[in-house]
Amino acid sequence: MENQNQVKAKKHLGQHFLTDESIAQDIADSLSLEGYNDVLEIGPGMGVLTKYLLKKNTTTHVIEIDTESVAYLKNNYLHLADRVIEQDFLKYDLNLVFNNKPFAIIGNFPYNISSQIVFKTLELRDQIPEFSGMFQKEVALRICSKEGSKVYGILSVLTQAFYEAEYLFTVPPTVFNPPPKVDSGVLRLKRKENYSLPCDEKLFFRVVKTGFQQRRKTLRNSLKTFNLSDNLKANAIFGQRPEQLSVAQFIELTLLIENDSE
Repeated sequence: MENQNQVKAKKHLGQHFLTDESIAQDIADSLSLEGYNDVLEIGPGMGVLTKYLLKKNTTTHVIEIDTESVAYLKNNYLHLADRVIEQDFLKYDLNLVFNNKPFAIIGNFPYNISSQIVFKTLELRDQIPEFSGMFQKEVALRICSKEGSKVYGILSVLTQAFYEAEYLFTVPPTVFNPPPKVDSGVLRLKRKENYSLPCDEKLFFRVVKTGFQQRRKTLRNSLKTFNLSDNLKANAIFGQRPEQLSVAQFIELTLLIENDSE
């Protein structure tokens, strides 16, 4: 019989609750816990992952938009109650909690906002040395893929510019309630020791995003809006398509554009 104290998964929030304890433990164990004292779990639901994080030698905070889950967590994890943030991760100013201190991110992420979670993490990269979580498998593979792959794209390049990305393991739909229609994948991001780029970072983001918006075209065509000089466009790198360029080559490309003058 279903426990009346259970939270019902809500489709509009993209909720799929993990029911397998050993997978929850493996996700919790994927963090190295080095370089920070605080961990933020996104979308804890009924706390299957949370309870393993609470055993760690760090301070766990959770951020949850679902009021029913918030009530469940406060009732069932009393010593966590004052660290339950009832907010939307994508809109909330996390420094109201972390006050510019470093923290790690972890979670079984709602599929519908998982890419946006990564983009927000990249914005906060100065504060986030480590990130572990579960995505739709296809998205996890995309984040970790290298140049030359069909799935290599904006997420891959921008994430790997600042973090080492590692695909850890695949999770089948059967261990969720309700089961999603696809496999999930768990990945870990560890911030690079030197993660500042030798080029203008805003321009780098623009070059990568613009390049991949027309991924079938050569960069000479897809980057037309940058008004490049003919001299620069003659460079062989512009004859390539975006998925052929490594992260280092995208940095090189940004530097070329930055220094371009008629």
